[in-house]
Amino acid sequence: MSASPEAAFQVRRLVTEDVPAVLEIERQSYQYPWSEGIFRDCLRVGYRCFVATDLYGHVRGYSLLSVAVGEAHILNLCVHPDYRRLSIARLLLDQLVRQAVSENAESVMLEVRPSNKGAIRLYEGYGFKRIGRRKNYYPAASGREDALLLAYFLH
Repeated sequence: MSASPEAAFQVRRLVTEDVPAVLEIERQSYQYPWSEGIFRDCLRVGYRCFVATDLYGHVRGYSLLSVAVGEAHILNLCVHPDYRRLSIARLLLDQLVRQAVSENAESVMLEVRPSNKGAIRLYEGYGFKRIGRRKNYYPAASGREDALLLAYFLH
């Protein structure tokens, strides 16, 4: 692979035909994965959905963003376990922020599990700030897990 992630991976809009590959990444990454219906609904309602593909067109990561009333919200950002730490998540995050800017959002928000240290490093390294906590937000083996609420201010 090239030293530059931009050369090795491309970001494009997610299309219906990508849903099986996205579902496989989702299932390999989360104990409580989203269903096929959730992904199809995200496309149907017009959320901004993207995939990162390798040079052969294989989906290696995906991201979903909603934008409303000046606020963008990252709904999901995930990279295949075998392709993590190759800057794919950063490419997808860059795309989401560019999308938010193009739609005149004032901020980009997201929730992340406190146990997801890699994601927290990515987001805080990008400039996201912790602005709150949502109690019992995520399902977990021991009941529920809180979510950290992070924000990236564009203006």
